[in-house]
Amino acid sequence: MVRVGLIGFGLAGQAFHAPVIRGVAGMELACILERHTSTAKERYPQVRIARTLDELLSDKTINPCVVATPNDSHFSYTKACLEAGRHVVVDKPFTPTMAEAEQLVHLAAERGRLLTVYQDRRYDGAFHTVKKLVASGTLGTVIEYEARFDRFRLQAKPNAWREKADFPAAGVLWDLGPHLIDGALVLFGEPETIYASALRQRETSQVDDAFDVIMQYPHLRATLRARIIAYAPGPHLLLHGTEGSFIKYGMDPQEEILRNNPPDGLDWGAHWGEEPEELWGTLSRVNEKPRKVRTERGDYRGFYANVRDAIEKGSGFEVTPEQALRTMRALLLAHKSSREARVVRWNEAVE
Repeated sequence: MVRVGLIGFGLAGQAFHAPVIRGVAGMELACILERHTSTAKERYPQVRIARTLDELLSDKTINPCVVATPNDSHFSYTKACLEAGRHVVVDKPFTPTMAEAEQLVHLAAERGRLLTVYQDRRYDGAFHTVKKLVASGTLGTVIEYEARFDRFRLQAKPNAWREKADFPAAGVLWDLGPHLIDGALVLFGEPETIYASALRQRETSQVDDAFDVIMQYPHLRATLRARIIAYAPGPHLLLHGTEGSFIKYGMDPQEEILRNNPPDGLDWGAHWGEEPEELWGTLSRVNEKPRKVRTERGDYRGFYANVRDAIEKGSGFEVTPEQALRTMRALLLAHKSSREARVVRWNEAVE
């Protein structure tokens, strides 16, 4: 049994970590670090609650630790856990700076500990579907790829740390950018250049609440977008290739379920992560009639099943430290491009 210590019980801990960890066979949510409130105790009365990191780490059977705190404390908590001899899963974004991320990767290697970043969107059903289409050559040579997260919320949340101008790594490019950037890097590798624009679309926003990121390859353009004012969402995924196109509307159903269902009321049955047929994407191949493509079944538990196997079997993390640093580089270059209003090259210096 892999006994997990969860550090932080805000939105990330409550919706995207605790229920998923508890849904994985051979994995136990052994302790939750919640410093001030009692939400964790109310939701999981059978789970030990700690008020300090030392209290959590005092249980030597806990390994790994999951860091699901605000972005400004990712580095300090991850460093402390690695120094205590624990493997670590840290929520995205990895850290606010490249220097901190590189230091953690070096420390993990030095201590012989495993370190990974929670890229759960790799386990979206639609991403699995697109990954198979690209690998199979069904679209021929892919020339254009677009992925976007569209939402509709007219008012900013004034007390949310993600929306405060003076908070490190705040804004939607830091929040959603890692998902979209990581997906493009998994599908197509490192680009030659990046051009980005981080936008404030609402008058009440203190930080960026929308963005465009263009990753340019020799014969491919990957466009990554997020919008906060999109009452009628555009395509979630769009690909054009030399032999056809694929267009997919609608987001993966797992997030809404995890956000809104009671923690122990989840049905992890055979139909978890399945999409209704009306949300399947449309494949249009040259000289063929367009047809729906069944969306692969998504399952965020795959991330933690990989963590379990990496610890118990030495199979290695699917989200490697090198990939985490690559995503950090792209994210920081996107911010640099937006600040300086220019195209930046992949090998440019980042903060």
